[in-house]
Amino acid sequence: MELLSLLCAFSALYFIFMMWKRFDEKRDQECYILDYQCYKPTDDRKLDTQFSGEVIRRTKNLGLLEYQFLLKAIVSSGIGEQTYAPRIIFSGRESCPTLEDGISEMEEFFHDSIQKLLDRSGISPSQLDVLVVNVSMFASMPSLASRIINHYKMREDIKVFNLTGMGCSASLISTDIVRNMFKSYKNVYALVVTSESLSPNWYSGNARSMILANCLFRSGGCAVLLTNKRALKNQAMFKLKCLVRTHHGARDESYGCCIQQEDGQGMLGFHLDKILPKAATRAFVDNLREMSPKILPIRELVRFMLVTLVRKLKSQSSKGGASTSPKPVINFKTGVDHFCLHTGGKAVIDGIGLNLGLNEYDLEPARMTLHRFGNTSACSLWYVLGYMEAKKRLKKGDTVLMISFGAGFKCNSCLLEVVRDLGDENVWKEDIAVYPPKSLTNPFLEKYGWIHQEDLSTFNPENVVI
Repeated sequence: MELLSLLCAFSALYFIFMMWKRFDEKRDQECYILDYQCYKPTDDRKLDTQFSGEVIRRTKNLGLLEYQFLLKAIVSSGIGEQTYAPRIIFSGRESCPTLEDGISEMEEFFHDSIQKLLDRSGISPSQLDVLVVNVSMFASMPSLASRIINHYKMREDIKVFNLTGMGCSASLISTDIVRNMFKSYKNVYALVVTSESLSPNWYSGNARSMILANCLFRSGGCAVLLTNKRALKNQAMFKLKCLVRTHHGARDESYGCCIQQEDGQGMLGFHLDKILPKAATRAFVDNLREMSPKILPIRELVRFMLVTLVRKLKSQSSKGGASTSPKPVINFKTGVDHFCLHTGGKAVIDGIGLNLGLNEYDLEPARMTLHRFGNTSACSLWYVLGYMEAKKRLKKGDTVLMISFGAGFKCNSCLLEVVRDLGDENVWKEDIAVYPPKSLTNPFLEKYGWIHQEDLSTFNPENVVI
């Protein structure tokens, strides 16, 4: 009898120990964002209206129709006059880039933002255990990650990932890699470096679907410091709650809607197809279908299902077979406090806002980021997050939903929880007081509106005065 009691007690203790061990290990797998540093290029790299016109004019393959198309695209883009371009544009060599141009553009960002991030956090490069670098449209030998390791003299055993070709959604892909690394290693520091290289990727042809990229993308970058150290959880800015990745690369339409290729004249560029909005919507819906149960309260999910069911029953009972009641929508604000949206363009922001039922307050961070910094590709989410922080919107316990899109075609999203009250002005320090401005009207139309009055038969690009 005593032996049986002893075995029962031992089994109970072993069960409790294993449950505690599993719970303790799970706590060590948490992903915390300690800090982040967005890159702000120098003022001599600002791309104002006057200079933009000069760049367009010296692109010799453009005619009146292309000028009119570009004017319409720029005016409706939501981009202002304070955005930044790579130095190669200002030296007039965008059509003949060198390898060094791409490397120097990246190193200028690396040396600035990573150093500031490490200095502010008090962490030395030798303490970093994981490095993930994503720059989609530039690959060098040795890799950009190796260049960072060499410059900062990081450890020999650092775990390194160098991502290319992952598009504007690569930042969350990098975060997901770190999150999975945290499941296998305890007490780890990870550095995510996210940017895009514009220097080697200027399109000099006249295909409309490819010259559009010249108008939308701008220089930027961000370095993000993450950890799973339990002792640092109260010092962190954010805690990653969940992350969902959706990839529609198996669908031919989605795969080809956003692709780097050569035009009919053999000029390399980035093709943006008319089918892109449709592909983005499909990926977005599929992503939200998986994300919604993870972030929304049960009451909202039940309400949505009941409303959907009632509408379906009404449509079946009606003679016409179609319900006249409005289509039910999920109220994402029941589970999300702030929305951090990819600044792919004004149409992208408007589309997400419409699908999620967001108001102008919710869309303001993305709109203002697009206006001030443009589409900075994968790092754009962090500029949007910086705007929220600079406006002192982020309070302890708040949740932030990040949504990004990328070539492939991909839609990635994640939910962050704010660990402590935030209010640093960060990269927005010099501009936050004047944002949002009274008007986002682009001066291009006022300065170059006469293009629409020109006649195709008599127009001569050589006579254009900027």
